[in-house]
Amino acid sequence: MVFVLWYLQNIIFNIYNKKILNVFPYPWFLATFQLFVGSLWMLFLWSSRLQPYPKPSKDFLLALLGPALFHTVGHISACVSFSKVAVSFTHVIKSSEPAFSVLFSSLLGTDCYPPIVWLSILPIVLGCSLAAVTEVSFNAGGLWGALISNVGFVFRNIYSKKSLQSFKHINGLNLYGWISIVSLAYLLPMAVFVEGAKWMDGYRAAIVVIDWPPRFYVWVVLSGVFYHLYNQTSYQALDRISPLTFSVGNTMKRVVVIMSTVLVFRNPIQPLNALGSAIAIFGTFLYSQASAAGKAKKKDA
Repeated sequence: MVFVLWYLQNIIFNIYNKKILNVFPYPWFLATFQLFVGSLWMLFLWSSRLQPYPKPSKDFLLALLGPALFHTVGHISACVSFSKVAVSFTHVIKSSEPAFSVLFSSLLGTDCYPPIVWLSILPIVLGCSLAAVTEVSFNAGGLWGALISNVGFVFRNIYSKKSLQSFKHINGLNLYGWISIVSLAYLLPMAVFVEGAKWMDGYRAAIVVIDWPPRFYVWVVLSGVFYHLYNQTSYQALDRISPLTFSVGNTMKRVVVIMSTVLVFRNPIQPLNALGSAIAIFGTFLYSQASAAGKAKKKDA
């Protein structure tokens, strides 16, 4: 049931996120608003006592600064990518995140991977490369946005392990809530600086295209609500299921999202592009299996 909810929320987010960006191409505004909605939601849960409030210590907030910064980088970069290319293309490139994880974790000495894991990332790289060179909506900014997003989220995960190890009493939902709040503090001033002067003109142009202002507001709100909900569900799922099950579920989530957005937006797909996407996603699945096998051997040793 948790996977069905997670997938459904992700599909709705991706659809309304792209609908907005098609008429209002200001990803810095949208990314900031999505974090704002998530922060408001968490404050409501805490103040109404629907969710236990974890009183943050100074040490916890300091430990959170690094992971929240990299979360901000990953989020805004993905949103920039979504604004420039098809949703399906962004998700194919983002499926290469395991390759970045293996590379940077090895370089930083936080993890040591067996040869089978290194081999498993080859089809990811091959598939993403094939998808990129055959993508109809290819845009260099969209490609770099997705790649930088991968780097941001990989560093978020690496530094979360290093700096938040002593705060395991804070559950996934509360942790993500605090990450959203700190990320909002990082992103808001940058968004105003980068795009702020263009927002009103962009809003007027979007209203002309949509021809009914309430629809614009509903789309923006839905993108914010479902961005937070799908992340909230993923953090809660990680609390309940094994990392391997979560990893496989995350791989299948990308398949479902890609297929759904292709159907909704009717993006043209070349046969080689579809092949590259399939190879990349299959490589992600192989990585999750190889990574789990490597961890199992370490435990048995």
